[in-house]
Amino acid sequence: MNHTDCNRKIYGSGLPGLVLNIAVLLVIGYLYQGCTSTGNAKNGDTVTTSQYRPEFHFTPDSMWMNDPNGMVYYEGEYHLFYQYYPDSTVWGPMHWGHAVSKDLVHWEHLPIALYPDSLGYIFSGSAVADINNTSGFGSKNQPALVAIFTYHDIKGERAGRNDFQTQGIAYSLDKGRTWTKYENNPVLKNPGQRDFRDPKVMWHKETGTWIMTLASGDHVCFYSSPNLKEWTLESEFGKGIGAHGGVWECPDLFQLPVEGSPAEKKWVLLVSINPGGPNGGSATQYFVGDFDGHRFTNESTEIKWTDYGKDNYAGVTFSNIPESDGRRILIGWMSNWQYAQVVPTAPWRSAMTFPRVLKLAKDATGFSLQSLPVDEIQLLREKKTDVPETLITADKPLELAIPSQPYPLEVLAGFSIPASNQAYVFGIELYNDNGEKVVVGFDRQQSKFFIDRSKSGLTDFSKDFAGVHYSGIVQPASAIDFHLLIDAASVELFAMNGLVTMTEIYFPLQKLDKMKIVSIKGNVELSNGSVYKLTSDKY
Repeated sequence: MNHTDCNRKIYGSGLPGLVLNIAVLLVIGYLYQGCTSTGNAKNGDTVTTSQYRPEFHFTPDSMWMNDPNGMVYYEGEYHLFYQYYPDSTVWGPMHWGHAVSKDLVHWEHLPIALYPDSLGYIFSGSAVADINNTSGFGSKNQPALVAIFTYHDIKGERAGRNDFQTQGIAYSLDKGRTWTKYENNPVLKNPGQRDFRDPKVMWHKETGTWIMTLASGDHVCFYSSPNLKEWTLESEFGKGIGAHGGVWECPDLFQLPVEGSPAEKKWVLLVSINPGGPNGGSATQYFVGDFDGHRFTNESTEIKWTDYGKDNYAGVTFSNIPESDGRRILIGWMSNWQYAQVVPTAPWRSAMTFPRVLKLAKDATGFSLQSLPVDEIQLLREKKTDVPETLITADKPLELAIPSQPYPLEVLAGFSIPASNQAYVFGIELYNDNGEKVVVGFDRQQSKFFIDRSKSGLTDFSKDFAGVHYSGIVQPASAIDFHLLIDAASVELFAMNGLVTMTEIYFPLQKLDKMKIVSIKGNVELSNGSVYKLTSDKY
């Protein structure tokens, strides 16, 4: 949720809204003391929230962050903008925060790029490099970066109007360091749709036009423009198609070659939804099909999710990646609207997922997205420890030696499962001597991966946090692979060569400083394994 639903929750009216606002302020004030104590704490234990700050995932220095915005590559820099409220650790009047990186792993914080103005808050959107100067903001020799974003008129919303969200643009002629808003904003007015937001713009070379994919309530709209200033509605997609447990948000549209058949290409449409995710709360679905510059034709026969974990939302991809690179790189917001505003961190809230490369695989059942960490993860590798081939039994787990500073880590493990094997559940357990643990595993009976954070530490800040969360069903296989990225308070799973991804956060009272491979009821063969200690020097 960007946005309006959140606004209604935080700025509620009447007695219930007043009580909620007071409660939120009390929580914020307490967290700002630098520690928190909850009903999960034992013997009066407290936990300093600094231990939860990510070591290699992007996070703001302080205050509230949600959706990634405006991601664009330009002249050697990856630009990451994001929904930001600089005055609190809960959602408020939205700005665009800004950071840049030359390698996707080391980030430089820059000043706030876009501030609210008389037209409204600055909600989510995208950015493009106007190489051909279609907008006239720059020149052939000095192209402009153009940001396209949603204006949210809070006064209009509170007045009960439905046209309070419009689309505006701004441009930069100095590599994104300063921005000028277009004097004739908004460039796309609202047709009377309450949720009308999150423009993702791309250049469609076949028609020679800019295409905007825009979330509109329970569907998306496609608009075209020759110059980023004047927009024409081309078509709509999504009514009655896909998951509809909540409002549609943060779309993205792009083309990918099919793995193993590079001459074959398909279009992928990402749509985030809140609520309605496969494990509750917010999540991102995708569709595969064709796009002719006017209309998207869906070929998906079932609902597909980019990530089955609880904590990957609003993910979008970078524009203007050079053809010589050719990757489609995504970053998502590593949280869930069910509890994002009450997680026990201060003075910051939220982090981004590690950048992922998206690929498109095809088998007898159709097309599926693959997600894998960008190769730049190798820049963070400091030390490698190989794990020998080992038989794992229910009464003999394999303890893995990890450094005294237990994270960040990257773990790769391959398992062999004979057809007659009765290993029902196996995986990797992160734990400590306090009884806290997170288990990332595979349930063979259900043919699903899972993450169990039911005993992960602090959980009682939300009834929706603790639990065991499952992936979709995977095809039977005699070999199962795990690829984990483990940070101070998060784990990302990339399994089956990226066909299954799960992202989850957690908050142990003590560091999860131990790790073991476990099997429940039966044996499983660890055929190969590696543990990399990653550097924590991200800035």
